[in-house]
Amino acid sequence: MTLARPPRATTGRAARRAPADLSFTLDQATVEAFAAGEPDWLAADRRAALELFTSLPSEGNQLYTPYIDLRGADLEDVRLYEEPAAAPDGATAEKLPDGIAGLADLREDRVEALLIDDASHAAGVRLETLGGLLAADPEAAQRLLGDSSALPATDRFAQLTRAGWNQGVVIRVPAGVRLQHPIVVRWSAGAPGRGLLTRTILELGDGAAASIVEELGASDQAADTASGGGQGLFSGSLEVRLGRDAELRVASIQDFGPGQVVFQHRNAVIGEGADLHWALAQLGGRLVRSRVDNRLEGDRSTVEQVEIVFGADEQLFDLTSYTHHVGRDTTGNLLSKGVLLDAARSYMKGMITIEKSARGTDSFLGEFGMNLSKKARSVAIPSLEIDQPDCRRAAHSSSVGPIDESQLFYLESRGIPPDEARKFIVLGFLEPVVTRVPLDSERDRLRELLEAKWNAGLVGAAAA
Repeated sequence: MTLARPPRATTGRAARRAPADLSFTLDQATVEAFAAGEPDWLAADRRAALELFTSLPSEGNQLYTPYIDLRGADLEDVRLYEEPAAAPDGATAEKLPDGIAGLADLREDRVEALLIDDASHAAGVRLETLGGLLAADPEAAQRLLGDSSALPATDRFAQLTRAGWNQGVVIRVPAGVRLQHPIVVRWSAGAPGRGLLTRTILELGDGAAASIVEELGASDQAADTASGGGQGLFSGSLEVRLGRDAELRVASIQDFGPGQVVFQHRNAVIGEGADLHWALAQLGGRLVRSRVDNRLEGDRSTVEQVEIVFGADEQLFDLTSYTHHVGRDTTGNLLSKGVLLDAARSYMKGMITIEKSARGTDSFLGEFGMNLSKKARSVAIPSLEIDQPDCRRAAHSSSVGPIDESQLFYLESRGIPPDEARKFIVLGFLEPVVTRVPLDSERDRLRELLEAKWNAGLVGAAAA
């Protein structure tokens, strides 16, 4: 992977406001190396994605163009992993922990574990890598990977993942199967100068139900990144397909190291009467660009999405949500919250689109930022695009500001010290994601990560 800085064609006010942009160039030779030995349809899919990646702008939505900022990404020396493992290296010694139905543990270019409990496997649940699926079931692989609409065709970095993915996980839950325990997918990355491009595909049949916990964190090789070892790249997609009356809960905790650049894309197609819940926590990374696309195609389908950010130092978080209402009587409830320390920045951008066919839509988008430093910056841009006046609700709300002084006064008046009162307010502000994590141990871990980041911020403020 190499870098190029193309001339900017933007003019007017946007040109004056838009910060310098970086363009990642995935070369043809790298794509052809991945395509060698793959089926013709997959090689063609990679090439089509590369063409889009080469031609698309870094931000295609003119409403958001002035806010794109990739200056924190220094990826000139990043090299993609060329031949990641498709299965664990020999028999894994790791046993499946209690309380979970399956585990996929992937660290850099290695597969540490692929485990599914006996009851789930007997019911037809499948957990495998994309490489394993291509070898074992080419028809299913083509059905899941050959759909060019699985990732947004207008997003440059989504097409980077589609063209150059070098690892992937597939979870398939048959119709009528309802898992009692969550499946954990663990990605560990961050080796300096290395790039891991991943695709996770979740497919639930009619009436199926499942919970997925995604852990994104630093690998052992990422230990020296912060001390001048160079940045790493993680670009991952999570592609969801829900059949009629299916139910899915996805919780994701991102805590990569300080030298990591992260591009995330989550794309969901929601069938009739299906129910999808997102709980997303963004804590780590140097620069994080996250996009979520929810397409409510089926009548009476529902999506609930909560995403939080806790930023410090010079971290930058660029979050975008697109919710597309197509079916009748669909419901969307989206909430983004950010807390920023030091010189951290966040951009929370969202668009609700209500098609003419989407009668009876109920949709809300809220974006709220809390700045705890004069140098912190948070921008909230909620938007609506409505082509159907017969809606139950179509609304958005946003605010950015410091801690509410009246809340602080109330807690202090009850004898709580000022620092403790601030901590209670901040952690309570972020609690909506914590309560939605469907695994007790992961809820506890997320609370510990949030408190650790708060305590680190206090130490940094005292040192300054």
